[in-house]
Amino acid sequence: MGSSMSRPTANLVRCAALDLGIQWTMFAVAATLKTEKFYDLVGSGTFALLAVQSLRWGGHYHLRQKVQTGMVVTWGLRLGGHLFSRVMAAGGDSRFNKVRGNPKVFFMYWTVQALWILATLLPTLILNLEKKDKVIGIRDYIGWGLWGAGFLIETLADRQKSVFRADPDNAGKFIDSGLWSVSRHPNYLGEILLWSGMYLSASSVMSGWQHVSVISPFFVWFLLTRVSGIPILERQGMKRYGSDPRYLEYLKNVPVLFPFFKK
Repeated sequence: MGSSMSRPTANLVRCAALDLGIQWTMFAVAATLKTEKFYDLVGSGTFALLAVQSLRWGGHYHLRQKVQTGMVVTWGLRLGGHLFSRVMAAGGDSRFNKVRGNPKVFFMYWTVQALWILATLLPTLILNLEKKDKVIGIRDYIGWGLWGAGFLIETLADRQKSVFRADPDNAGKFIDSGLWSVSRHPNYLGEILLWSGMYLSASSVMSGWQHVSVISPFFVWFLLTRVSGIPILERQGMKRYGSDPRYLEYLKNVPVLFPFFKK
């Protein structure tokens, strides 16, 4: 492999292989047990593992690389723990009601997760496997600031929703308080911001084809706003609360994603 491609490229292929290997192995376990309860936990854990492993394979440990890796690990541990505790409390994930007993479709879910991880983490992998380094500059500080803001928004939004749902008085109600009063999906807003920030900082050392990793924040945005996130939740919301005038007013007055942008 080393004779036909550069070491960073070879290690990038190794990261992709490790990613697929983990998802497919855990699919076999999940399919055998017919459970999806650790699906999100494995996904988040793979993010953290690949970030750390790419740093080790790169072998340079520049400050920018260590900060970026720490951000991914922090995000992965926080989100993985949150999603795992939520699915355990609920007893399952409704997304898998029709697929956990269908191995072929279930396999596709795990494969798509592998592709999601690779596409989203690409800027970090390229950064960690890159030998060259540059002095920390304004692009890094803006990127890290975006990550910090996104992480804070996502964490706070998840916390507010968890507290809301834990209150028996809110049974059958929709959340419209806190961050949820200015955005219908503030947790997704945070997700988009933090991955955008990580690409921005990582791009400081990129050149040529490496800039294709800009796909990361755009892929996250596309996935959340057009595929598996907002469209599904908006349909579920209408099904549950569509006859409630307060909910219809909420839809009218609160932006889908970005505060102050109603359309």
